Amino acid sequence: MTGRTFRMRRMRRLVPSRTRGREARANCGAQPKVVALGGGHGLSASLAALRRITGDLTAVVTVADDGGSSGRLRDELGVLPPGDLRKALAALCGDDDWGQTWARVIQHRFASEGDLHGHAVGNLLIVALWEQLGDHVKALDLVGKLLGAHGRVLPMSAVPLQLQALVRGHDPAAPEETSTVCGQATVALTPGEVQSVHVVPEDPPAVPEAVEAVLDADWVVLGPGSWFSSVIPHLLVPELLDALQETKARRVLSLNLAPQPGETSGFSPQRHLEVLARHAPKLALDVVLADEDAVPDRKSLTDAAERLGATVELARVAAPDGSPTHDPELLAAAYDRIFRMHGRIGPWR
Repeated sequence: MTGRTFRMRRMRRLVPSRTRGREARANCGAQPKVVALGGGHGLSASLAALRRITGDLTAVVTVADDGGSSGRLRDELGVLPPGDLRKALAALCGDDDWGQTWARVIQHRFASEGDLHGHAVGNLLIVALWEQLGDHVKALDLVGKLLGAHGRVLPMSAVPLQLQALVRGHDPAAPEETSTVCGQATVALTPGEVQSVHVVPEDPPAVPEAVEAVLDADWVVLGPGSWFSSVIPHLLVPELLDALQETKARRVLSLNLAPQPGETSGFSPQRHLEVLARHAPKLALDVVLADEDAVPDRKSLTDAAERLGATVELARVAAPDGSPTHDPELLAAAYDRIFRMHGRIGPWR
């Protein structure tokens, strides 16, 4: 029996008690347990919304970043890239003076002519605590406590991952050729059409607390975010994918407001779903959330969602300034409505 099989069997034995716990929360009107998966600005937008409607929130964050401050720390110290974890913690900070002050502090980047240039304070703090405590989860929990974060932040894997993509037309001189592009920062901006992605190592270990959180959740939210470099990587960690497929939680996929230059240029909303399904053909969804102004062909999106077992919910969730960013209040209202309409668990407000 492999280590992965043993761990997942142990998880399965725990599911019945989790189901009872979920039913108990329904009966007492407790807040829903929500797990949000992603990375970068997309996950931050989702967390900023979700913390407004539940106090039981866990972020599971990608660990494949290899650019900027995170990439430098990863190369020099062999640590998990801390940048996306830092952004998630900042998004969970409260709106009071304490929360907003700490959010600004950990996001602050040094500007100098020396080695500190470009490093974010939060990245250095997280890595320092990893070295002090020797435990990724305990260190992130401690940072969250310091910040007064409204939720928990966990890495999706215990080892740093390298993202690799098969890209057609990466070389403009050979538009029909397919080549391998390495590194999340490179994949995110690659010319050509991304066909698929995978991670190295190919069977990375999931963080057990992340798997537990998914199995124990009432709702799991995937996206928005960079599709190939922040959203799909969660499906490439076998234990985490198993948990996403086996959880009794309802699953929401939150779509982006616009294609991302580079990795999803020219993608329609339904194309995002088709790509997701190719990477995880057994994963079913319950709800696909999209901004109503970002869906030119509603029937095609509905058909694509139905093939994944999901219904489509359209709402205004974009920032009113016209930028392709989510408005936290509008996104929170959309999530709240979805949680209430699709398998309501209790009066959370």
